[in-house]
Amino acid sequence: MNLKDVFTESKPLQTKKMFTSNEGVTTIQLMASAQLKEHTTKVPAFLVCVTGEVFFENELGVKEKLLSGDFINIEPAVRHWLSAETDSLLLLIR
Repeated sequence: MNLKDVFTESKPLQTKKMFTSNEGVTTIQLMASAQLKEHTTKVPAFLVCVTGEVFFENELGVKEKLLSGDFINIEPAVRHWLSAETDSLLLLIR
């Protein structure tokens, strides 16, 4: 899903709580062809692609292409990994 798709009404100001964080925000930079190897998280996480093109995959068969503004919720205890097609910057909120 993309952040632009979250708001469906035509109002000049809108807010929407997307995720409750207990641990904070981590920035991730992946250069083209770089991979973040398979791992798990102990808590739910919210991953947002700020720039670039990244593939998110998990052991449940999910494969999502993330572009600027796209996000995905990451389930705890599910193995997942990232592969960058282009130089990319992401925010991980846990």
